[in-house]
Amino acid sequence: MNNYTHAVETHQLTKHFSDFVAVDAVDFAIPKGEIFGLLGPNGAGKTTTIRMLCGIMKPSAGTATVLGHDISRDPEAIKKQIGYMSQRFSLYNDLTAFENLQFYAAVYSVPRSERAKNITELIEISGLADHRNELTRNLSGAWRQRLALACAIVHKPPMLFLDEATAGVDPVSRREFWDLIYDMAGQGVSVLATTHYMDEAEYCNTIGMMYRGELIAIAEPDELRASLPGTLIQMECDPIDRAQAILDAMPETLEASVHGAQLHITLTDAKSIKKITRNLSRNQIQVSYIEEVQPSLEDVFIALVSEYRLKAEQDSDVNGQDMTDANAMEEIRK
Repeated sequence: MNNYTHAVETHQLTKHFSDFVAVDAVDFAIPKGEIFGLLGPNGAGKTTTIRMLCGIMKPSAGTATVLGHDISRDPEAIKKQIGYMSQRFSLYNDLTAFENLQFYAAVYSVPRSERAKNITELIEISGLADHRNELTRNLSGAWRQRLALACAIVHKPPMLFLDEATAGVDPVSRREFWDLIYDMAGQGVSVLATTHYMDEAEYCNTIGMMYRGELIAIAEPDELRASLPGTLIQMECDPIDRAQAILDAMPETLEASVHGAQLHITLTDAKSIKKITRNLSRNQIQVSYIEEVQPSLEDVFIALVSEYRLKAEQDSDVNGQDMTDANAMEEIRK
């Protein structure tokens, strides 16, 4: 068995597609038994990173190991020891849940003497007992998701990759799914999950925030929130768009963004609250609610993206990029 300190370790991992840089010199490590989340909008490079780590795609530069195996030199060894699940995980609709598990147990070369025991355990853990003989096409999205996870881990891999695995599933089912992932991590399974759902990122031990192919931050969730400078307030006001424009123009405002029916404003300090409310009042903006709050991961991500773009604009012309801040934020909020 390979000896390794980290389940995954990358050094300057990079992927080019012609002139387009999909993943740009990414560095991170995942200790055994931890959940690492790659958070970012669609097009940030998350899936490309996972495909390289799974041995499906060769990097253009840099190195990485998974379970002690080099992704360039030994991809086949990696494929045998990992579980992989994505939004498009292939289940066979004309097979029952039980038959899908049997099929994937054979694909992953689970010894015949162990298949029945593994499948029985997975059916119990995933709550599929009442659906084991139901055709997969008749299962709801949440049950198909549970079945897909069971199929991905039928060979009991020490490393699991989840690529937007909960996209399109309702919030309650997503939370139940993550309860299963937590149980697995508690048993020593290492997990790398990509997502653009902020609430899912809260389940991760460490989060890597990814934007335009780069890791723009990497830390524990609480550390990321604590890193946001200034004082964060949330406000309900009318009209909200005009209020945002006014606040953006004030030197006391570090960032102002719309969150549903509220504005989240990062100020240089708490003393600035009275000044901004007076300014809004002078401009006939009605403020019905204002409160100092703890920053969310969304607040942190928005601030980091703004900082990233400002630096990029200072370093070079960023015209022609394929995703605006507005598009990126929309992906994050879906």
